[in-house]
Amino acid sequence: MSNIIFSNIYEPLLENVSTPIELYESILGKYFIGYADNLTFGENTSAWARLYNPIGSGVLLHVNVWTVTAVSNSAFRAQFWFNATPPVSDVKEAPVTPTNLVIKPTPKSKIKLEYASDVVGNPTGGIKAFVRRALPETTLVESENGKIIIGEGGNFLVFLSTPETQEAAEGRIAFGYWQEKICNRCR
Repeated sequence: MSNIIFSNIYEPLLENVSTPIELYESILGKYFIGYADNLTFGENTSAWARLYNPIGSGVLLHVNVWTVTAVSNSAFRAQFWFNATPPVSDVKEAPVTPTNLVIKPTPKSKIKLEYASDVVGNPTGGIKAFVRRALPETTLVESENGKIIIGEGGNFLVFLSTPETQEAAEGRIAFGYWQEKICNRCR
């Protein structure tokens, strides 16, 4: 994107105090979205997805929004953990995309979206921050507005289970987030 186009279109938005933070971060090429699909759990197993900020990334992770959707006939529980270690499992990585597709080259996320299905056990360490329960075929959504901030080596983990039933379940977890370069000169 040329500087002229940026100045003409986006500069007034950057000066506007009511510009939503998500739009501002997207304009800068720092906002990303992604989801883990076809997560399977139930029958004494669980599933999880997390935003992981690797050590050495040089950025802070700001969680903006998360959604959890069940596409089965079982009620489910979603636990939300900060900096926990998930149960040992076959970890996969889901793709993420920047929301500003005009910037060239395309911005790359330093944050990883990892997930696993049919795991046995529970997260360890970290902090179980909150829990939500939902009915079958529903979606849980929450905007955090970037207030959940995770440093290098940390993560925001969503852990799915069906504690009230042993039926098989399927779901998906989606995230919207931005990354902020770590400043060495903090106040």
